[in-house]
Amino acid sequence: MDILIRPAEPMDHAALGEITAQAYLQDGLLDFGESDWYLGELRDVAKRAAAAEVLVAVQNGALLGGVTFVPSGGPMADIARPGEAEIRMLAVGHAARGRGAGEALVRACVERARATEGCTAVVLSTQRTMHAAHRIYERLGFVRVPERDWNPIPEQTDVTLLTYELTL
Repeated sequence: MDILIRPAEPMDHAALGEITAQAYLQDGLLDFGESDWYLGELRDVAKRAAAAEVLVAVQNGALLGGVTFVPSGGPMADIARPGEAEIRMLAVGHAARGRGAGEALVRACVERARATEGCTAVVLSTQRTMHAAHRIYERLGFVRVPERDWNPIPEQTDVTLLTYELTL
């Protein structure tokens, strides 16, 4: 069956928040586990949806995962410069992995960026251990831009996010 990518609806928010939180927790991506401050951000889909576009992947009526697309200049941007869109919080539930949902979500973001007037690139941050995500990004033409790697928690010197960019 095909995977449908559509804007998240309010009825999706709680489920997507939990899918996202559990994906990060189960993959060991939160330095402080259940007590990590970022866990609340991952669960708060309504907050993201108020400031950016949240997309979901659905198959046979089941929610597989989601992503936050931040258009050029959006308030949820972490690293985007003028003229760049940003992809944030891409997550697919463990049981749904390997079906192409992650790639479909990234492709949908790229399509939205191409349709955004004045948008010349798409950027994203990723952790070193997110190897499956790196393969998706590279397959879709994203390239590493190490000079834009950054640390979201400066007091933790061992936290560096890698930056990928796709020039449109």
